[in-house]
Amino acid sequence: MSTVTTSSGRVATAPSAPPRRRFDWRLRFAALSLIWGFSFLLIKVGTEGYAPFQVTLGRLVFGTAVLAAAMAVRRERLPRGARTWGHLAVAAFLLNALPFSLFAYAELTIPSTLAGICNATSPLWGMALSLVALSEDRPTRVRVAGLGLGFLGVLTVLGAWQGFHGLDATGTALALLASLSYPIGWIYVRRTLAGTGHSHLSMTGAQLLLATVQLAVVTPLFTSLPTRVSVVPLLAIAALGALGTGLAVLLQYGLVAEVGPTTAQMVTYFIPVIATAAGVALLGEGLAWSTPAGAVIVLTGAALTQVRPKPRKVAQP
Repeated sequence: MSTVTTSSGRVATAPSAPPRRRFDWRLRFAALSLIWGFSFLLIKVGTEGYAPFQVTLGRLVFGTAVLAAAMAVRRERLPRGARTWGHLAVAAFLLNALPFSLFAYAELTIPSTLAGICNATSPLWGMALSLVALSEDRPTRVRVAGLGLGFLGVLTVLGAWQGFHGLDATGTALALLASLSYPIGWIYVRRTLAGTGHSHLSMTGAQLLLATVQLAVVTPLFTSLPTRVSVVPLLAIAALGALGTGLAVLLQYGLVAEVGPTTAQMVTYFIPVIATAAGVALLGEGLAWSTPAGAVIVLTGAALTQVRPKPRKVAQP
């Protein structure tokens, strides 16, 4: 559920000062895993009372409010420059407006457990795209094997040997497209916004603000005002935005600053586990054996795609 990118694949901006360490990074890592894992459940609950675009707009409004408050506390300003804002508008679409909306529409017809597992395919898409778009990212046998294994896991989750029986093809395709949108956005940010000199917080605040504006324009065109206020779905949307988007970004940056992007990205592998447990336990969603088995294969493949070759030691004369 990443909303922005870092210099190693998630945000390509100048490093900011590490935040004050109030809790051990392992506790914050666990909190981030739980927040993003439960996000798919919150999306499902939100769509029970509101249209998908309305869920996404509400999520962005609450998430932007959290980052605006953090910027005010730290006395940070929004970035300047029309070129920077233009690139941020594209990043906002690819990393926020588009995937958030696709997941919301997908969960109209597929369980939150499947949406969470589809989200775990982002590293697979990312490696496949980086081989084409990033000349410095060369494949290795291990990473290529991980890519093949990961997509084999996707076929296992979807029950390919049964002809995808009982699967909503449209909803599943939307969830997979959402997971594909993230690495496309990461590569775009890496190519266009590296070395801007602005802090992570100001760049992400501007990005979420632009995504909110985009949804504010689109939502009235495709939805009508709800006839009644559904309290529980509204609370789910508020939690999804304030926690799953706003607070999660702040936690992620703190982890990257303290333990590095490689360790921080490991949260990706816990998200589908938590999403599946939450969907089954709290929403009563069904679970066939192929779902957890395929998820394990997907996560194993995704982990292999992140293995980097060790740099060769140069012999000293």
